[in-house]
Amino acid sequence: MQGVPCKKRIEKTGTTALINGVSNNMMVEIRQAQFVNKGAELMLRAILDKMRKQDFHTSFAMVPSFKKAPYAKRSVLGLYQKVQHRPGRIERGMLANLIPRRIREKYGIVLDKEIDVVFDAAGFAYGDQWGDNNTVWLAHYCKHWKKKGKKIIFLPQAFGPFTSPRVQKALISVADDADLIFARERISYDHLTAVVGERENIKIAPDFTNLIEGIVPPNFDCDNNRFCIVPNYRMIDKTKKEVSEAYVPFLIKCAQYLLEKKQKPFVLIHESKKDLSIAEKLRTSVGDHLPIVTEENPLFIKGMLGVCAGTMGSRYHGLVSALSQGIPAIGTGWSHKYQKLFEDYGYREGLIDVRAQDKEVFKHIDRIINMDTGEQLKNDLLTKAGVLKNHSEKMWQDVFQIMGAKNLPGPFQLRKSAY
Repeated sequence: MQGVPCKKRIEKTGTTALINGVSNNMMVEIRQAQFVNKGAELMLRAILDKMRKQDFHTSFAMVPSFKKAPYAKRSVLGLYQKVQHRPGRIERGMLANLIPRRIREKYGIVLDKEIDVVFDAAGFAYGDQWGDNNTVWLAHYCKHWKKKGKKIIFLPQAFGPFTSPRVQKALISVADDADLIFARERISYDHLTAVVGERENIKIAPDFTNLIEGIVPPNFDCDNNRFCIVPNYRMIDKTKKEVSEAYVPFLIKCAQYLLEKKQKPFVLIHESKKDLSIAEKLRTSVGDHLPIVTEENPLFIKGMLGVCAGTMGSRYHGLVSALSQGIPAIGTGWSHKYQKLFEDYGYREGLIDVRAQDKEVFKHIDRIINMDTGEQLKNDLLTKAGVLKNHSEKMWQDVFQIMGAKNLPGPFQLRKSAY
């Protein structure tokens, strides 16, 4: 923008602000992302990576959370502070309107009225397993956003089932107001459409973290950490008693078998202290020669998974990170999203029951560690991964179209991300 002085000033015209002479065309709020769950953080980083590679000016905001989204982590990713606002309530979201714009700009504070597009990146938060309130409150938010003219986009995630009449009513309202809803797989799509019917704004697209590249940490010892085990406490607190009680013994016998086969297994923590407690039980049972690796950066986690010989995982995004890089995986799961993930990669037999006979479990491990069968499996997974990545690219094109990318200034082309 020639002729605009390079001093700090803001002029608000519609949804476009001029900050330091730069046209800031869109403010996007990213909801339900966080930094404790590394899968959720990987989704957040995948959003920023993809959006910042496009040649249109977009800024991003996020509601702060002391534990799940602290300032120290948000600031590294260049995220503005979005003031929480609950429709119909007089609270800090409304009181923040009294703060002068100059002060808000100084501290990177964004109001609800300044948001143009809302991305919901919940992963899995709406359905019977999470109670009624998540979906009911979501309906209130969507009604408010729609009234204010914001674009509402649900990025690929798992949904359902929805059996509560209260939730079903709320879900219909959400579907009426949303511009795009992406179910991550067919079962989630069926849960949605069973309540709201088939609609043009409801589509299927795979998990979009398959597009972001992992980074191998410089201090990671690939030679002595060959087969990765990723535990998940949800296999204990979200499953039936017989599954919950069998989970840790299952991991112990797998770790022992991998050690016997000299596969150099290690445990990678993907989230929470509770996952770490499972890892410590494993090491207590099989010995100190089972390393436990903790890592805060999800790109490093994905990088480590990408150089393993194989993985045994119960964290959804840990499995996506492995499979999308052609790394053979054995999975255990606590919801339908695991089943459909392995189906998408043409490897249904990779998802096994923790109560399965030892012979069956060891057969799957042998297939991965065998040089010939393991290499063939890797090639098959890479082929499927390519197809799914194309689907993710198509998903983003649909998102850009809803956002009005064709009306943005400048060529719509790739540029290097700053983050």
